[in-house]
Amino acid sequence: MTVKTTDETETTVGPTTIPQTSTHGSGTTTAQLEWNYNEILNKSILFYEIQRSGRLPANNRIPWRGDSALNDGQDVGHDLSGGWYDAGDHVKFGLPMALATTTLLYGLIEFEQAYRDAGQYDIMLDSVKWSLDYMLKCHTIPGQQFFGQVGDGHVDHSNWGRPEDMTMERPSFQVNTTCGGSEVAGETAAAMAAGSIAFRAVDSAYADTLLTNSRQLYTFANTYRRTYHECIPNVLEFYRSWSGYMDELLWSAAWLYRATNDAQYLTAARSHYQSGHNTEYSWDNKWVGGYLLMWQLTGEEQYSRDFQGFMNRWLPGGGITYTPGGLAWHQRWGVLRYNAHTCFLGLVAAKLGLNEGAYRIWAAGQIDYILGDNPRGSSYVCGFGNNPPVRPHHSSTSCPPRPATCGWDDFHSPDPNPHTLWGALVGGPDENDAFQDLRNDYVKNEVTTEYNSGFQSAIAGLKYFENRPLP
Repeated sequence: MTVKTTDETETTVGPTTIPQTSTHGSGTTTAQLEWNYNEILNKSILFYEIQRSGRLPANNRIPWRGDSALNDGQDVGHDLSGGWYDAGDHVKFGLPMALATTTLLYGLIEFEQAYRDAGQYDIMLDSVKWSLDYMLKCHTIPGQQFFGQVGDGHVDHSNWGRPEDMTMERPSFQVNTTCGGSEVAGETAAAMAAGSIAFRAVDSAYADTLLTNSRQLYTFANTYRRTYHECIPNVLEFYRSWSGYMDELLWSAAWLYRATNDAQYLTAARSHYQSGHNTEYSWDNKWVGGYLLMWQLTGEEQYSRDFQGFMNRWLPGGGITYTPGGLAWHQRWGVLRYNAHTCFLGLVAAKLGLNEGAYRIWAAGQIDYILGDNPRGSSYVCGFGNNPPVRPHHSSTSCPPRPATCGWDDFHSPDPNPHTLWGALVGGPDENDAFQDLRNDYVKNEVTTEYNSGFQSAIAGLKYFENRPLP
């Protein structure tokens, strides 16, 4: 067996220490590999701390980050500070942020022991609470008004620099009973329901608050059905809803049933259910997550069959194209995020006893590719492994330490980003396994909070199975 481990020298970052890695050996296609999953979980959580907006806490572990966007929501008379910046930019897009939160919480709920064993459980609760707290702020009128975006994507993308230095106006965009937004309200309801489960044992009052808001947002999403980009047109070029809102209604109703055991939500989920959506799990499309969760909650064959149909499409011979190096290649924009999401869902199914051997082996192989077992022998996770990306499309890490200014000259610089974007999964290679570490390549070399959510949850799943033999 070829063993990949890491030499760990410690670099102090704030009040914590971060392992600085170098990976031995080159990638192979036949060996069983071992990785330091504890380290990866730690670094992925750090990525979410790098993405934090608002007033940072006293225990901030990212010394070059400071308070930012403290006036968000001022234009509408609400405090909408907080949350996560979406990607390499500084917009707070509600739909992908909510999906990232739901996915991270799903992983925490299913693989809690992995987080505990890695020493990351309490840190992870703190991580997801950052986005949940922000979503609670955005729900300004119970069941009637929700702010689904802060920041103008066009204006934001015309600037390059630190979030701490932003001076542009950051408008707040809402959905309400006059102009609804079922996708963003529904996904936020799902995130809050999942959050109520994760926090139930440690903070029951907070869990109750999340659950109350989840119920209200689900009712709002279901009652005032409308595609959210019709009411937040600024999001159209960035996170347009292609799949519609029925998947979010299924997803949120199923999560509410899991959180409450209230039969009305199971009845609602059944009414929203549609078979035949077997392409992907993503910020836009939650159908297959709904298939898995409905099977998990009911054990009914239809849901298992639909989920297995999705997984069969991704496994070799099922329809998904594979690169010469063995990567299941769904589409060019952020290809690795689709793999990671699918790996995570497969590992949840494996834990529940569904095709455990096949799903575990496939997921481990795809994650191996991401971590460095690929034709380039290189990691696609910043700050981890061999030859990771050092020029990700990410504005704040591209900026030199203060008091130096930061702008488009830093975007065009050929030098590595001055700050390490710990734990961030980049978009990934093309269909021929080719990749260039270019800051201007937002298709292959950008990062997002959505990308890392499935990746981190898949790592937690692999950590969970680490010492469990295959069936």
